[in-house]
Amino acid sequence: MHQGRSEAVTDALACGLGFFSICLGVTEILLPRMVARASGARVSPGMIRLYGVREIATGVGLLIAWNRGPWLWGRVAGDALDLASVQKPAAVAALAGVTALDIAAAAAVTREENRPPQRFFDYSDRSGFPRPAAQMRGAARAKKERAGGPLSDEARI
Repeated sequence: MHQGRSEAVTDALACGLGFFSICLGVTEILLPRMVARASGARVSPGMIRLYGVREIATGVGLLIAWNRGPWLWGRVAGDALDLASVQKPAAVAALAGVTALDIAAAAAVTREENRPPQRFFDYSDRSGFPRPAAQMRGAARAKKERAGGPLSDEARI
């Protein structure tokens, strides 16, 4: 089976969010004080590093998991934690936007993953006749004649 357009889009979005998580996590681990200043975070640099570990784990999970829904919902939970930690209005607005994207992606992926699989059946090799067409030619006419009924003009052709 092949992926539908919406499934391909949600997969691409989940992968993009996975890479974003990894990049953000690396930044939080390597530059926690800069992240704290930029966001107005009310937590210690050590806690920001832990946030970075969480982001990297979530990002890797999104990239390698077969079932991405739980990982995306994990991003949403992490966003709630991040929103509780920041003070600057610009950081809150940016986090709110990312949270909205994460919620939309998590809902779409969860919907896709919980949808029953579509089954495609290939009937191209079937004619609809119980025997090959050459054997079926005239079968209706012969049956009608055996039954003793009059033949219509269409059956005589």
